[in-house]
Amino acid sequence: MIKEDIGFKEAGKFEETRFEKIHNVIFDSSQEASLLIAQEIANLIQRKEELNEPCVLGLATGSSPIKVYEELVRKHKEEGLSFQNVITFNLDEYYPMDKDNIQSYYHFMHEHLFNHVDIPAENINIPDGKISSEELQQYCIDYEMKIKSYGGLDFQLLGIGRTGHIGFNEPGSHVNSGTRSITLDHLTRTDAASSFLGIDNVPRKAITMGIGTVKNAKRIVLLGWGISKADIIKKTIEGSVSSQVPATYLQQHNNTTFVLDTEASSELTRVKTPWLVKSVVWTEELKLKAVAWLSELTQKPFLKLTDKDYNDNGMSGLLTEEGTAYDLNIKMFNKMQQTITGWPGGKPNADDTYRPERAMPAKKRVIIFSPHPDDDVISMGGTFDRLVEQGHDVHIAYQTSGNIAVSNEEALKFAEIAKSLNVHSEESENIIQFLKNRSANEIDSLEVRKLKGMIRRSESLAATRYLGVPDSNVHFLDLPFYETGTVKKNNLSGADIDIMCNLIDFIKPHQIYAAGDLADPHGTHKVCLDSLFEALKIVKKNKYMDDCWVWLYRGAWHEWESYQIEMAVPMSPDQVLKKRHAIFYHQTQKDGVMFQGDDSREFWVRVEDRNRLTAKKYHDLGLADYSAIEAFKRYHF
Repeated sequence: MIKEDIGFKEAGKFEETRFEKIHNVIFDSSQEASLLIAQEIANLIQRKEELNEPCVLGLATGSSPIKVYEELVRKHKEEGLSFQNVITFNLDEYYPMDKDNIQSYYHFMHEHLFNHVDIPAENINIPDGKISSEELQQYCIDYEMKIKSYGGLDFQLLGIGRTGHIGFNEPGSHVNSGTRSITLDHLTRTDAASSFLGIDNVPRKAITMGIGTVKNAKRIVLLGWGISKADIIKKTIEGSVSSQVPATYLQQHNNTTFVLDTEASSELTRVKTPWLVKSVVWTEELKLKAVAWLSELTQKPFLKLTDKDYNDNGMSGLLTEEGTAYDLNIKMFNKMQQTITGWPGGKPNADDTYRPERAMPAKKRVIIFSPHPDDDVISMGGTFDRLVEQGHDVHIAYQTSGNIAVSNEEALKFAEIAKSLNVHSEESENIIQFLKNRSANEIDSLEVRKLKGMIRRSESLAATRYLGVPDSNVHFLDLPFYETGTVKKNNLSGADIDIMCNLIDFIKPHQIYAAGDLADPHGTHKVCLDSLFEALKIVKKNKYMDDCWVWLYRGAWHEWESYQIEMAVPMSPDQVLKKRHAIFYHQTQKDGVMFQGDDSREFWVRVEDRNRLTAKKYHDLGLADYSAIEAFKRYHF
């Protein structure tokens, strides 16, 4: 790597911490990082071109490198970056897998990169997922030898799976392994299930470059995006080299950089507990984070922490600044106590100095943005109910139709009912025939997508009526980015942002709630949140936005850390049951839901467990003992 290619330390020059064994750099966003990685690749291609040499790239698939490829395409089209001297070798391919299958990595690479640049077709090398089993072993040897014939890889781009796999080198892979077939780990197949519309459709095997092949690359960059990668990133960067976490083999490579976003880096010691690594500036947020961490570590509530607890766990500097544990404990206890409120819309005629929400206006206009047509009740059903009961003007905005999450079996059932009632009988028959005869790779027809969307709408209206919201306050936005009929969505467009702006301008809210959970398995939450952030940039100039607060909730995968929570809304046992019943109205999302990640529990079970755990965390910190708590963090725009 040329140091000026990317604005971080030279590979091999580690951060000043004894914990880390692989060079890494953290960016605020994956978008920013992707642009810089693409620049490094472009610089390498151009240097090789000047030397009249081929540039041999090892390429990865999956969601992580998409923005890198988009930027390389842009550079080709707008800046004249040529790929004529580029030779590519892809890491892996599912086996068996036809090239024309939309889930194939052959299809992925052509869709995102090769179809849009001037790379000669003969320079593209992707493992053949249709090679016969009899020829497979020799094919893998030939693939390996072809890489070596070009002198190895100049640059290898990697992602990382939650098993610690790079390529499809699953746990147990040998450090010297070459290109070969491999059986996929169950977790790997689970993570791919959303793309294949169910784990049963995910191949059990793959062809992959080996660890030895990857390690022979002259330069390696590994991408890590999102909170779901945080645990494995920590194990890889800070753990011992182990075949059980194959990515740890990269500790033995002297020109590797892990490029991370803030979420993926969140478990690293220097990020999670920076006071253990170096002297820190003790901001109020960092103080709360540290004391909550110490409370959890020692299994003591805030008010029982002692000077010795602080000194024994690397926090003497904090005591030096604050005085005594006694004073600091009370300060942090009060800060957490003040996040708790039974009045999420603000308590009328009450002193709101130490409350998370304003008392006035007493009756607020509220928008709850829900990425899918059930995130509202799953993630904040108790708060939703409280806002309605306390007389606020609550509007629900479902950002997407959620149609791909309705199974074909459910859609067929509704189509057959419609036909039996002679409702659009011809259209119903068309849907029935399509569903009965569709191929595995076929995208739902417009009629089928419309039906699936209507099913989700009817379930949403049933739930909102149950919670007392009039139909006129329920808005189905059907943001265009989502309506592709496949798991892969379009990029956010001006049309999406206009829809968001128009609704905000129509309601003129005092409160906005939105999903801040970026760990959903298919990325829709992030795009929906981005659509809100972009809309806020536009509408914030309006006077009514001066009095609007934005609260972020999290979905069914992760909760805010206790130190991040700025509003905690307790729920009584009766409210927990009411929330459960509201979730039950989304019947197609029960009993074998299509996109639940690697957690086999139904959404209502996992979210009740999560709400109980949040309440327990508050209790363990020494605060009141509630049945369940929903948590929110304020977003300042």
